[in-house]
Amino acid sequence: MTDGQTVEPRPGLRERKKQRTRDALLRAALELFTTQGYERTTVDEIVDAVEVSQRTFFRYFASKEETTFAVQEMVESRFIEELRRRPAHEAPFEAMRRAVLCAWNSIGEAIEEVITVDLHMRTYQMIESTPSLLAAHMRRGIALENQIALLIAEREGLDVERDPRPRVAVAAFSGVMRVTGQLWGHGVDPSVEALRDLTEEYLDQLVPALARDWHER
Repeated sequence: MTDGQTVEPRPGLRERKKQRTRDALLRAALELFTTQGYERTTVDEIVDAVEVSQRTFFRYFASKEETTFAVQEMVESRFIEELRRRPAHEAPFEAMRRAVLCAWNSIGEAIEEVITVDLHMRTYQMIESTPSLLAAHMRRGIALENQIALLIAEREGLDVERDPRPRVAVAAFSGVMRVTGQLWGHGVDPSVEALRDLTEEYLDQLVPALARDWHER
């Protein structure tokens, strides 16, 4: 304890070594996927690049697909954490909006500790252009939407099976997130700041787009 604050213990040498190995496998996998193709890349090639065994790879990842979505999983987990922290008085959409922007404020550094942001963008493009991964991406998105809807319903004291509003709000929010992700993935600025700014711009247009006559000024 220092000045009343709890000091987080540093990970031990063994834990740091394991994290470095996992990060190295992840970087090697994504570089190979994005340069020669996901389907054409084998686990043998990934482990050869890091000079470890297949057994070591499967100690950290269940499959090639899991490595593909590892960074995305980190981003989504950060968003869920932020959403759980939002004050109870915030309306559902505002809570989701603030949670995603807060997550992007802090996630950039965490991503760059593992892979470059450029590699993150190239991975997103690779997912969009690989049918098997795009299907997995959509399945993961549906599961995440259900998780968020349940969380919003819990915040509002609602039964998600009886009240459609949590799922409707999350569907609208998720639609905007998909659009901004696609625009960022096909853009020229790979920075997290660019994705955050685009996300904020489009989320701010959701309510006017739904609530106003577009011909009004």
